[in-house]
Amino acid sequence: MIRLFVKERVSWILFFVLLQLLIIGMGYLDTSVSFSSAIYIVFLSTLFFLLFLVMRYVRETRFYKDLKILNSTFDNSEIPVANTPFEVVTAERIAEQNQMFNLQLNELQTSVEQEKDDILNWIHEVKTPLTTMQLMIERTEDPALRSQLMYEWLRIHLLLDQQLHQKRIPFIQNDLYIEKVQMEKLLYQEIKSLRQWCMQKGIGFDISLETEEVLTDAKWCGFIIRQLLTNAVKYSEASDICIRSTRQNEMTSLSIEDVGRGIDPKDISRIFDKGFTGTVDHQDHAATGMGLYLAKQVADALLIDIQVVSTDGEGTRFNLIFAKENEMIRIASMR
Repeated sequence: MIRLFVKERVSWILFFVLLQLLIIGMGYLDTSVSFSSAIYIVFLSTLFFLLFLVMRYVRETRFYKDLKILNSTFDNSEIPVANTPFEVVTAERIAEQNQMFNLQLNELQTSVEQEKDDILNWIHEVKTPLTTMQLMIERTEDPALRSQLMYEWLRIHLLLDQQLHQKRIPFIQNDLYIEKVQMEKLLYQEIKSLRQWCMQKGIGFDISLETEEVLTDAKWCGFIIRQLLTNAVKYSEASDICIRSTRQNEMTSLSIEDVGRGIDPKDISRIFDKGFTGTVDHQDHAATGMGLYLAKQVADALLIDIQVVSTDGEGTRFNLIFAKENEMIRIASMR
């Protein structure tokens, strides 16, 4: 701040130095003026000028120091008190900008909320004809055609489900209901929704649950499992997906392991990034790169740690490490 103050007042300082040089020059050239007296005058005036600069520095920088540490809250009540005319102009201009920004921000938030509501309403409206289509597909007599149609129907259903949860994730804290969830029931519910796809690809499930229940939110936990199962089925062929649950150190671990194509080692650190679809088969236009990203967002809200172990060409195992019950009870008490 001192450097900025000196830089701002450099013209004053130069003007003062020139005046002192003028006085010294007059004392040197004019014999009627004592040179020693001129030096004395310069010394005193310089001393008073330095004191004046210090006083002005303390007074003039107080407002700008407070302004520099001002939080970006766009709240006019936090603007420092202005004392000088120029500070008043600065404070008024900042207040006007804050007011304009808050107005635009409110309009933008209203627009975003309206857009979100429109999308959610559209998704719910689309679900009705989708349900009708499912019933019509199930009545199709040709097994091969029925299987293909169900696969395409399921793809649409999962994409809509992702979009629905993506819009709700920012407000997930308002939607959590922590309870004891039967893991077997939750798993079979998600597996059932993928049964037509699994039958088409010849995929089965090997389930062994040492721990049968966990304290979490059933709906959002189901969404995480759905994304992991969808990935496992998508990248597997004619094999079993193994699902295991264990308990250690008061924490429950649920693993979902496939023997599919695996994940390239250089992609492991990026699989939870938004929009990342992998460097292997990068031209796969069906991949959105959103499933694992959304699963990670939900898992963080539920204090679930997602770990991944994969060998390229051999398969992938995702581990869901559930938080201790006392931590989940703390989340539930905050509701």
